[in-house]
Amino acid sequence: MEKQLIFIVDDEKNIRELIKYNLEKSSFIVEVFASGIELLKAMDDRIPALICLDLMLPDYDGLELCKRIRLTPKYMKIPIIMITAKTAEFDTIIGLEAGADDYIKKPFSINEIIARIRAILRRGNMEQDESDTEIIRADNIIIDKNKRVVKINEIETSFTLKEFELLLILIEHKGKVFNRDMLLEKIWGYDYYGGTRTVDVHIHALRRIIGEDKIKTVRGVGYKYDSKEK
Repeated sequence: MEKQLIFIVDDEKNIRELIKYNLEKSSFIVEVFASGIELLKAMDDRIPALICLDLMLPDYDGLELCKRIRLTPKYMKIPIIMITAKTAEFDTIIGLEAGADDYIKKPFSINEIIARIRAILRRGNMEQDESDTEIIRADNIIIDKNKRVVKINEIETSFTLKEFELLLILIEHKGKVFNRDMLLEKIWGYDYYGGTRTVDVHIHALRRIIGEDKIKTVRGVGYKYDSKEK
């Protein structure tokens, strides 16, 4: 299997080198950057399979850099794991709303980072390995599962990896109510330290994109996609 390229962006040299050393031991190709400017310059020449992005950088606010990547068409589908010393739930929510696919707090376990990277890349690779196009439709939404493309009213719309997976599972099971723990298990696929509040953040983000009325809250239970189609 071809080795995948990972970009690490952190202003602390020891953190960059620690992650780089362990990822290379795990058969990844790794490039490290101390600033957002260095990252963006490198991305002009090559696009990584995933970015690990520190929240506090000397030249860029990590949240703004994440948003910039998400708004650039050729970069918008790159998975982003945000790494930060901030620990408040509020900070976690802001990071996810900025477009991060995952969020890891310092101090961290290097094994945790590797597990999260592999989980995200594995899901992306599974989508690419599908040989037949599979189209899912619901109301004004069209999803190409294999290309990971979503069109709303015929216009291609950007979603993070987790937003895409969450929307897909809700639409594929229209009318079924999922509680938060079920969605964490199915979408994140491991013991996620961020807790069930993570699901609420992603549901909020989806509602802003596809419309407030399509994903219903079932009080005391969870969420479901409420199709208007007969």
